[in-house]
Formats: sequence, structure tokens, C-alpha cells
Amino acid sequence: MLKLYHLPISFNSRRVWIALLEKGLEFELIPLRLDGDQLQPEFLALNPFHRIPVLVDGDFTVIESLAILDYLEAKYPTPALLPADPRSLAKVKMVEMVTLTELIPQITLFSRQSLWGTDIDASQLAAAKERTATVLRFFESLLGDNPYFAGEMFTSAEIVAGTIVPLLHYFQIDLSDYPRLSRWSEGLLQRESWRSTAPTPEQIEEFKATRPTT
Repeated sequence: MLKLYHLPISFNSRRVWIALLEKGLEFELIPLRLDGDQLQPEFLALNPFHRIPVLVDGDFTVIESLAILDYLEAKYPTPALLPADPRSLAKVKMVEMVTLTELIPQITLFSRQSLWGTDIDASQLAAAKERTATVLRFFESLLGDNPYFAGEMFTSAEIVAGTIVPLLHYFQIDLSDYPRLSRWSEGLLQRESWRSTAPTPEQIEEFKATRPTT
């Protein structure tokens, strides 16, 4: 059986968790606390970079969430989470990479302030909010009038961006200026895979009480 080492409130972990549910696969969840679990020898044997998520499939281990998503898609292609059309595929990959390279660094900064009260320079916060707005404008344009980034098809673009964008209100970022993204976000939150993987208030408070170690 597939095993997923994860942290419930991790964006990176949650996207793999959702993909497993959307594909209807059987798997075992193995939660980690990032206050030292990830530095134990048995976990370092799986991922020497001591990060989650990690997927174990028998004698094969996959690290890095996008690599895991690609592995799952290749091994379990039904239901498909990647389109065959070149333009649609390019849109999906753009959304995935922009989320990881442009959006998550800003969210990490906001999280340091909101979760642990880290003092962040006002100019840094302003720059982070502007970069976030740039991402949201790009996503709004890319989505257009379609229900999903690849048109009518639910894909891994929804999984990757959709574990972050619907939660931006926690960081005082309002989606009201992005009506298409707002509609898209509301639709994702109704899916069973989103509801069943949403972190509980208790999990959030537990995470806030324990600053992760590297």
C-alpha cells in the first residue's frame, strides 16, 4: 500500500493527499511533527533533505510534491489529472510552477508573521502583497470563463494552486477583486477531497505552538 508521510497543515503535503483521494487510491497516512521527527534516522533514510511530503510505494520512494504528483499520474492515469492538449497542459504546468516559485514564498512570509508573530519589515510585506496580487491577476486571466484552468477538466493545477488560493483570506488578502478565482475557489471548497483534508483548528493551534525546526 502507498504510504504518505505528511503534515496536515502543509500545503505541499496536502496537495499529494488530495491527489490520492481524487484518484481513489488506497494509502496510509503517516503524520510527522516538524519539531524533530523529520530529523530522525529512519526518516532521513527516506528523504535526506528532511522535508515532507514523502511517498513510499513498496521499495520505491518519491520526494518533492510535484514529482509525486507526476509519479501518481504516470502510474495511476485514471482519472487523469493532466490534459493531453498541449496548450491546456502548458497552462496546468504554468499554474503549478507559478504557485511554487512566486506565490508560496510570499505566503511563507505572511505565515511567519501570522503564526509566530515574527516581526516583518513593512516594505517586505508590501512587496509580498504586490507579488501576490501579480500572481492572482495572472491566474484570473488564465482561468478566463472556464470552471478550471484546463477548461472543463479538473487537473493538478487545481490541486496545487487550490490548496493555497482559497485560504488567502487568513492572510488578509481579499479575493473579491478576482471574481473568477473566487468562483473557482468556492467550487474547490465543496469537493470532498478539500473538506476531508482541511486542517482542523486544533491542528493549526498545535502547529503554532511548535515552531518547525530544520
